[in-house]
Amino acid sequence: QKFIFSASFRAPPLHCVGARRVQAMLSLADDVKGRIYESILGTNKFFLANYSISQPAHRESQQARMALKIGDEYSHVQMRPPDRPRQKPQRKRARAEAEVEDGKTEVKIEDAEDNEMDKIIEGAAQRPDKKNKGNMLVEYKGPPAHKAGAVGGGMIQRYTAHQQLILKARSRRMKKPKWHAPWKLMRVISGHLGWVRSVAVDPTNEWFATGSADRTIKIWDLASGSLKLTLTGHINSVMGLAVSHKYPYLFSVGNDKLVKCWDLEQNKVVRHYHGHLSGVYCCTIHPTQDLLITGGRDSTARVWDIRTKAEAFVLGGHTNNVATVVAQGAKPQVITGSHDNTIRLWDLVKGATHSQLTNHKKSIRSLAIHPKEYTFCSGAADNLKVWKCPDGVFMRNMSGHNAIVNSIAINRDNVLVSGADNGTLHFWDWRSAWCFQKIKIKPQPGSLDSECGVYAMAFDVTGSRLITAEADKSIKVWKENEDATPETHPLNWKPQKAQRRF
Repeated sequence: QKFIFSASFRAPPLHCVGARRVQAMLSLADDVKGRIYESILGTNKFFLANYSISQPAHRESQQARMALKIGDEYSHVQMRPPDRPRQKPQRKRARAEAEVEDGKTEVKIEDAEDNEMDKIIEGAAQRPDKKNKGNMLVEYKGPPAHKAGAVGGGMIQRYTAHQQLILKARSRRMKKPKWHAPWKLMRVISGHLGWVRSVAVDPTNEWFATGSADRTIKIWDLASGSLKLTLTGHINSVMGLAVSHKYPYLFSVGNDKLVKCWDLEQNKVVRHYHGHLSGVYCCTIHPTQDLLITGGRDSTARVWDIRTKAEAFVLGGHTNNVATVVAQGAKPQVITGSHDNTIRLWDLVKGATHSQLTNHKKSIRSLAIHPKEYTFCSGAADNLKVWKCPDGVFMRNMSGHNAIVNSIAINRDNVLVSGADNGTLHFWDWRSAWCFQKIKIKPQPGSLDSECGVYAMAFDVTGSRLITAEADKSIKVWKENEDATPETHPLNWKPQKAQRRF
C-alpha cells in the first residue's frame, strides 16, 4: 500500500503553482480594494451631515489676524479720527420696514454681520494692552511728544530703518521718461593710423583733441572737423587726455608710463610727471585746484601738483588696474573705478578712501559726473549704476546695454550715452533710466567687422554734439535730429515692473 500511494502521488507542475499564486494575489488585491471602498463609504456617511456647514469663527484668532493687518497697513497713522454715526444700518432698517409694509417677503438685514466685524476690529485695536487709550489704533511706543516734536498738535512719526525701506519700496514707481530727440550721425573724421583711445573737448568749444594707438595726439576743429595740429612724443598708445580750463595746457597719458603736459601756445612738452610704475590709463584735472589726477596699471591713482610736478598723494587701495578717474569740487573730490569691480571715493584732505562701493560684478571702465545734480554714474559690463554723493548711496540701475561698456557721457539735458565694445550706442533718459535710442555703428570700409568698438566719448560744452573715438581708426560726431518731434518720433514707452535694487 505504501508503494502504491507513493507511485500514484505526483507533484503539481510549476505553471499550476504560479497560477495559484497569481490568483491568491488578485483575491488579496480585491479584498484591499473592497476595504478601501468601505472606508470611503464610512467616511462619507460620517461627514455627510456636516457638509457645506462652515466652521464656527474663533474670535481670538480673528482679532489677532485683524491686529496684524491693522499694524501692517496703518502703523504710520497714530490717531484715528472720531467715528461718525453710522447711517447705513438705519437706512437698511427703514428700507426693510418699507418693504414689509409694501407686502414684500424677502427682507435682508446685514447689521449683525457688520456689528460683528466692528467688534472684531475694536478688539484687535485694544489687543496690545486690553484697554482703549483714546482713539489710538496702535499704541505709540516712541519718545514723548515734547522730544519727538509736534507740528499742528500732532506727533512726528519716527520710523526705524526697516520701516523706511518698506515705505520706500511701496512708494517706488516707474517714472515716465521725458521725450528726447533722436540722435544721428553728423560727420566721420579719419586721420589716425590706429585705434582712437581718448578724446577731450576744449572749454572754449572751438576744438577737441584725440589720442590714438598710433602714438600721436591730433587737434581738430570742432565746427569743420579739419585737422589743425598733430603732437608727437609718446612712444606707446595715448590712453587719456585732459584739457585745462585755467591754463593753455593739454595733459596726456599713455602706456609708456609717461604723463606729459603740453603747452598749446608753443606746441611742445613743458613738464613730465614721473612716478607711475606701469602704463597710465586715465587722467583728469581738478576743477578748482591746480591738481592732476592719473590712474593706471599699477593699481594706484596719483595726485600731482601741476606747477611743481610734485606727487601730492598716492591713492592706493585698488587691487587691479585703475581704468577711470573723475574729479569734482565738492566731496568726494576724486572718484576712481577699477578692474577689481570696485569704486572708491577719496578724501583729498586725508589722502585716504572715504568709501568703497562694491555693487558691481564686473570691471568699472568709465565714470561720469552729472553736470547739474550731485550724482555720478558708473559703467560696467553688468549694469550702469547711478550713485548719490557724497557717500555713494546707490540710487538706481540702468539695465539693457548687454556689452562691455567702455565709456559713458552725460549732458545738461539729462541724456546719458553709453558706448560698448561691440559698436553699440545706447541713449538713456537720466531720470527714468529708459533707453530711448539704440544705434549699431557700422565699421569704416577697409576695417574688420570686429573693429567697431567705442573706446571714448565726450559731449561738447553745449551738449548738442557727441564725439566718439572708435576702433576703426575714425572719429564720429553725432547731433540731435532737428526735424524730429514727439509726433514723428513718439515715445514708445510702457511701464514695467519695479526695478530691482541691488
